[in-house]
Amino acid sequence: MQMLPDCLRLYLVTDAPERCRHGLQETVRRAIAGGVTLVQYRREHADRATMLQEAAQLRTLTRAAGIPLIVNNDVRLALEVEADGVHVGQRDMPPAQARRLIGRGMVLGLSVSNAEEMRAVDPALVDYVGCGPVFPTASKGDAAPAVGTDGWARLAALCPLPLVAIGGINAARARAIRAAGRCNGVAVVSAICGAQNPETAAAELLQALMQP
Repeated sequence: MQMLPDCLRLYLVTDAPERCRHGLQETVRRAIAGGVTLVQYRREHADRATMLQEAAQLRTLTRAAGIPLIVNNDVRLALEVEADGVHVGQRDMPPAQARRLIGRGMVLGLSVSNAEEMRAVDPALVDYVGCGPVFPTASKGDAAPAVGTDGWARLAALCPLPLVAIGGINAARARAIRAAGRCNGVAVVSAICGAQNPETAAAELLQALMQP
C-alpha cells in the first residue's frame, strides 16, 4: 500500500454513476490503469444499500491495484468496507470526532477553501488537506468561490500537511498549479469521470504532474 504523500499525486474523486461516461466501476478501473494513485468514493442522494455495494466494488478494485480508497464524509461506510480513510469537509463531521471514530489506523483528509480554515488545520488530527476549488467547478454544487493560482499559492504556503489541489483541474491546469506553489497532487472528478477514455485522461494528468 502506498502511503502519504506519494499516493496523493493523482487523486480521483468519483462522480455520480450517471455522470461517469463508462459507469462508475469501469471508469475507476480504467482510471487506475492510467495511473490514478488514490480513489475517493463520493456519492450523494443514494440509498444505503447502493452506496455499500458501490463502495465495496471500489474497495475490491483499489485493493487489487494496491492503492488507497478514501470514503467521503461517511465514517460508518468507510469502516464497513474497510476503506483506508475518510475525507470530511468544513460542514461535515468535525475532524476530532472523525478521528475518534476511525482511530489512528486510517487516513483522515480535510477540505479547506480559505486562509482561516487553513490556519485552523490540526496536524495532530488530520493527515492531508484538499484545497480549493482552484478553478470553477460544476461537479460540486456547494463549492466555495474559486481561489485561482495566486490564491492557491498563498494557501499552499500556509499548509502544514501534504496538500492536494481540487477544482476544475485538467492537464494544463495541473501544470499551472505545480508552477504556482507547493503541491503533492491534484484531485479530479470530471476530467476523468467524464472523459471518453479515462485511462488516457489519467495518464495525461499524471504526465503533466511529473514534468519538470
